Amino acid sequence: MSDTLVPPTSSQSSRAAAPPAPSVPSTPSTPPEPWVQIYGSHGLAEWLTRQSLSLAFSTYQTGKFFLIGCNAGQLSVFERTFDRAMGLCGNAQTLWLSTRSQLWRFENMLPAGQLHEEHDRLYVPRIGYTTGDLDIHDIVVEDSGRVVFVATAFSALATLSPRYSFQPVWKPPFISKLASEDRCHLNGLALRDGKVRYVTMVSRSDVADGWRDYRADGGCVMDVTSNDLVAQGLSMPHSPRWYREQLWVLNSGKGEFGRVDLNSGRFEPLAFCPGYLRGLCFAGDYAIVSLSQPRHDKTFAGLPLDGELERRGAGPQCGLQVIDLKSGNIVHWLKTDGMVSEIYDVVTLPGVRRPMALGFKTDEIQRLLVADDPGIL
Repeated sequence: MSDTLVPPTSSQSSRAAAPPAPSVPSTPSTPPEPWVQIYGSHGLAEWLTRQSLSLAFSTYQTGKFFLIGCNAGQLSVFERTFDRAMGLCGNAQTLWLSTRSQLWRFENMLPAGQLHEEHDRLYVPRIGYTTGDLDIHDIVVEDSGRVVFVATAFSALATLSPRYSFQPVWKPPFISKLASEDRCHLNGLALRDGKVRYVTMVSRSDVADGWRDYRADGGCVMDVTSNDLVAQGLSMPHSPRWYREQLWVLNSGKGEFGRVDLNSGRFEPLAFCPGYLRGLCFAGDYAIVSLSQPRHDKTFAGLPLDGELERRGAGPQCGLQVIDLKSGNIVHWLKTDGMVSEIYDVVTLPGVRRPMALGFKTDEIQRLLVADDPGIL
């Protein structure tokens, strides 16, 4: 499908047209179903405007990179196609996105106050590092400028290399060697004071794919500077984040968002979210988490989340939820229906009203030229 702008149909929902289906041609009387529908809670657009931010999230199952902003009081939804889009990090000017075999750096090409097709940010993929399939999960940029990411396939933290697929930075002390075996499912990475500090993993296994046997309660959080465990007994934890002098974590296998008491090592749930959680960011007094519908395979079957959903009389959702850090209440939400059933990561874009990006499925990226001296174009 070509890269498309997905126009909102109301202040609370927006849709993307269905990709062509040659075997079942549509007729004027039966319009094609949208391949995805995106709905926002009442007041979500107003909340984004009040917070002066937009959101970006990745949907690796369908290979999409979404940008959520506002336009005239309504949600603005923009999407691009990137194969297995997963880890995200960045800000209003620069974004990093991991894909199946590459790590992309996007740069905003618009000067302050300038618009392009009524958008105030235009993110263009400027540099792509070919890493091969490292199954890159979380990405961070240290204050020094060093990019560090989780090479989940190798159970290690890594940085970019001008010659090799990656340069190892750290591995858990129980991992006996670097091998493309995804032994412990190392997945999450958090900065503290501008340096890599905390990671999450599903287990402390040292055999190929060994983590799958410990999904219910083998998860832990580790301090990479000391190799000490700061929390354990979690269910498939993801997305550690240091915010306001606290360590926040998603206890994904139970659908819980909460914080870790670093003195006791106890995980303290703040909110339950009806889905499998991956992706966490913050804006002021709020956390934004991303939810997925668990796949019906051995990765997700039998998790504590199943029983909790049944107890609450709820089904799993896919989308985003905005959580008040003071009360733990869900104050706003965004849902996806259709082909998008899994989200990996979400980031805030502070000061951005309505973002867009370029991809590789149309010729736009060939035609857009930007130079330091506009007079030469």
